[in-house]
Amino acid sequence: MYVILVYDIKLDEKGKRVLPKVYKICKKYLIHIQNSVFEGELSKSQIFQLKRELSVHTRDDLDSIIVFSSREKRWLDKEFWALKDDATSNFL
Repeated sequence: MYVILVYDIKLDEKGKRVLPKVYKICKKYLIHIQNSVFEGELSKSQIFQLKRELSVHTRDDLDSIIVFSSREKRWLDKEFWALKDDATSNFL
């Protein structure tokens, strides 16, 4: 399944500690695209595991995580409107 994950962590005192943990967990499963945006192919079990890991650190009343999913990447168009920051351009 092709997934786009977007998060918003409230930057209060605890949020400053939550944010790097959420980033690190997302980076383990997905490709970092921009600020709090990640994308990639995941199985249903990987999505479940990602959700479980994130729920340990995020606060239901303050933080937000949105996951968009599609059966395949080809069913989703991606268009850059300004600076194109291709995460895969770092590979040789």
